[in-house]
Amino acid sequence: MLNKILFVVQIIVGAIGVYQFVLSIFGWKAKKTAGFRDPEKTFAVLIAAHNEEKVVGALIENLLKMNYPRELFDIFVICDNCTDGTASVVRRYDGVFACERFNKHQRGKGFAIEWMLKELWSRKRQYDGIVMLDADNLVDPDFLHHMNNSLCEGHKVVQGYLDTKNPEDSWITAAYGITYWFCNRLWQLPRTRLKMANFLGGTGMCFDTALLKEMGWGATSLVEDLEFTVRCVQRGIYPVMNYDAKVYDEKPLTFRASARQRLRWMQGHFSVARRYFFPLLWQSLKERNLAKFDTALYTITVYNVLIGSILTLVLWFDQAAPGAPMFTSIYYYLPVWVTAASLFVSCAQFPFAMMLEKVKSWKVYAYLLMFPVFLLSWWPITIYAFFTQNNKTWSHTQHTRVLRLEEVQGKQM
Repeated sequence: MLNKILFVVQIIVGAIGVYQFVLSIFGWKAKKTAGFRDPEKTFAVLIAAHNEEKVVGALIENLLKMNYPRELFDIFVICDNCTDGTASVVRRYDGVFACERFNKHQRGKGFAIEWMLKELWSRKRQYDGIVMLDADNLVDPDFLHHMNNSLCEGHKVVQGYLDTKNPEDSWITAAYGITYWFCNRLWQLPRTRLKMANFLGGTGMCFDTALLKEMGWGATSLVEDLEFTVRCVQRGIYPVMNYDAKVYDEKPLTFRASARQRLRWMQGHFSVARRYFFPLLWQSLKERNLAKFDTALYTITVYNVLIGSILTLVLWFDQAAPGAPMFTSIYYYLPVWVTAASLFVSCAQFPFAMMLEKVKSWKVYAYLLMFPVFLLSWWPITIYAFFTQNNKTWSHTQHTRVLRLEEVQGKQM
């Protein structure tokens, strides 16, 4: 009986993998860059910051140099429970608002954003769009031009192209970069082309102000981006990706810091899956809506990783044990060429995405040798997250140096 259950689980996990691969094919063709519309929309740029005095100045200077009329956007830095000089750094820049918040009981980015939006609605000046960034980000000079395009086209929720600010710093940062390039090209772009819902990435996001006022933020889990994505999809509002609006995000240098960050993500992902999967799945089936079904499927990605890792370990130990195996692997019934093809695709999809994205750094390609270690490390992180998913503690990523846009773009040339 157990063998049959495990075999059915293998089929389900395999089917989801085939589904994702078929979708990825729609990302193989290059995306054409769109031209600029006349600057029309006004923006409030919100920067979430907790003890970010080392890096927030670089982002503010970057934003002040954007190729967008200065009178059409304002910058607000949410100094959330800061114990350093973040607010003092912000106040050095004319016309940039340092908004200090102190609340020891409601900690984390989601609560900070919710507080800031209430403050924003009470101000005299109102804006067409709300952009959300993290303090360690940098953005392309034309970022707001691209978001202006998206809002003028009628989109309500827009995710920018998430890139890595420091992919060459270590094998860990390279692994993040590889993951981002893969997700942008073979995960997000296909869904844009198929008019399905894209997934918010926590930063580089733009929202129609009227929508935020109507819905409220209401996303205070450890993965507030995924939570808000699901709430939008439930209402029939599909986030889109603007492939040209680039955001560069700083990634942790060490495995330990990375594991802590990814543990928070997976803990939050379990929480969102518990709360939203079945309601969204039922809604998608009732409406026969593929986009909602796809989003429901994404909410349980964390369970796919959990079940897939445990299942693989069980089969590995079973095959290695003396005597006849107790459990049947699905590959036993598949032709050899199918097994070989699936292994090849699993390995080749990441360098393939890098080539499609025109990644030129030989150092990052060399770090591909360590990438399997990064992927396998998701297994214990996810298993531990399953047993600690009720933890609501927000972990802060420490920053050790400052990068500016010229340095980041110079390394990519």
